[in-house]
Amino acid sequence: MQDLTHLKPLIRVSITNPDSHANAMFSRGIASLCKGVLETGSLNAAAKNMGMAYSKAWRIIRESEDSLGVQLLVRNGAHGSTLTEECQTLLKIYDALESFVQLKAETFYQEEIN
Repeated sequence: MQDLTHLKPLIRVSITNPDSHANAMFSRGIASLCKGVLETGSLNAAAKNMGMAYSKAWRIIRESEDSLGVQLLVRNGAHGSTLTEECQTLLKIYDALESFVQLKAETFYQEEIN
């Protein structure tokens, strides 16, 4: 049997609204976009830093807000954007959940192959 110890699971976490019929959810991409807004104070700058068109970032935010039923950004026109309190909480929970599940998956994997 070949050595499997160099491999590890990669977990992707999503937070979704089970009552929504839309496919948008809070996952790694939207989390990265929100972190970019938090760091730069601008959706446009966050999108550019990710190599994404502003129009695509705006569409992702709108679709996510509609699907989740939660406002993620406060838009201040030419003065940029800020994360809502709910978005900051969601981002904090998302990061903690992703880290927790990833660690559990890696631990489980190592126990199973040994």
